[in-house]
Amino acid sequence: KFYRKLDDGFVQCTACSRYCRIAPQGLGFCRVRKNIDGKLYSLVYNRALTLTADPIEKKPIFNFMPGTYCNSISTYGCNFSCLFCQNHDISQDFVEKDISKVPETTPEEIVENTLERALDGISYTYVEPTVFLEYALDIMALAKKQGLYNVWVSNGYMSEEAIEALAKYVDATNIDLKGNADFYRKMCGNANIDIVKKNIKLMHEKGVHVEVTNLIIPGHNDTDKDFEDIVDFIASIDKCMPLHFSRFFPHYKMLDTPITPLATMRRAYEIAKERGLCYVYLGNIPEAQQTYCPNCKKVVIERAGYDITLMAIDKNGRCKYCKYNLGIKVKQHSKR
Repeated sequence: KFYRKLDDGFVQCTACSRYCRIAPQGLGFCRVRKNIDGKLYSLVYNRALTLTADPIEKKPIFNFMPGTYCNSISTYGCNFSCLFCQNHDISQDFVEKDISKVPETTPEEIVENTLERALDGISYTYVEPTVFLEYALDIMALAKKQGLYNVWVSNGYMSEEAIEALAKYVDATNIDLKGNADFYRKMCGNANIDIVKKNIKLMHEKGVHVEVTNLIIPGHNDTDKDFEDIVDFIASIDKCMPLHFSRFFPHYKMLDTPITPLATMRRAYEIAKERGLCYVYLGNIPEAQQTYCPNCKKVVIERAGYDITLMAIDKNGRCKYCKYNLGIKVKQHSKR
């Protein structure tokens, strides 16, 4: 579905915003979408690498269905080539024959597996899920029929065609906003930040719950201006869109880059709060993982790691102390 035929046996993939022109028998940037005799095939359809039960907070999603668990699905492949990728073994460092070794799991089997384990939803994660778009959409349609939620964990580089299809099924998304324009060009495989920003806005406009993550890498995206630009962009859409700052640890092709200092993390947090964001979180820093009511300032969700130790939100998503509408969808009784 997500391609068009071109002259001379070429095809153009329309799943992501790279819009790869793929020669006969060639692969797209992601290396999991192949032109076979003038038709574009997904090499990873039915090839789920993971069926992992995760707390939704791990995505990270903090302001949608807190305390629930989801079945985390991924395949090989990615449409970015980030130098700092934490999952490079499945996103970048694979060959085509690795894919064919993965046992087949149909969308029906994934939904069945999710229900059998009494999980609350399905997340599409670990690599960029746009590379397995058709597989994800088929799973999502079945999941919705069974009352499961769908969470899209993404770099935000979907095509507009993909977003149109996804918006029917995706309940919540976490999209990375990794840095400035130069950062995207140099660190992510010559990507365009404007596309990511446009898609964050578009998903929000389509009624999807959106949260944003910024991984702070020392010397690359850690100036006050970097933080201010991200915060001001989010505030221009919705000041209550949650923002997660994550701490960098040396990985993949950036082993010589130091761990993000805690002082930098706290500076980012202060800038975000000073500039008016309601919900700001810091990974790995306990006091900055709580959810505070923007109105009365009391803690409405208290977390210890991924565990919820207190939830003061009524069934309508309002603060139990002051009745302020927090915009947080909650599940009253988790199946776990």
